[in-house]
Amino acid sequence: MEKLTAKEEEVMQVLWKMEQGYVKDMVPQFTNPPLHYNTVSTIVRNLEEKGYIGHKAYGNTHEYYPIITKEAYQNRFVLTKVVGEYFDNSYKNLVSYFAKNEKISADELREILAMIEKK
Repeated sequence: MEKLTAKEEEVMQVLWKMEQGYVKDMVPQFTNPPLHYNTVSTIVRNLEEKGYIGHKAYGNTHEYYPIITKEAYQNRFVLTKVVGEYFDNSYKNLVSYFAKNEKISADELREILAMIEKK
């Protein structure tokens, strides 16, 4: 499965939020900048070809739904890229960055440790 373009990710974000929907229902979600119906339709077809979404056909109308979850995409591409490019492929460096910059508290770190130990 290949990485998505920025616009494809934007469409996936909308579809993940909607859980399923028609192109006509997705179009109003894009306001900054607005996207034309044909643009969204083309992106949706590309996402389907890449294996990210599927559809149910109702005559000539298609209702689309995500095949890959947001979490699976994040794990596969987003987090891996960030950790690789900015934290030398080290999740430890990632967590220490958040701790040093006070983006995560000691209590939150203890909760994370407890989750790790339970696995």
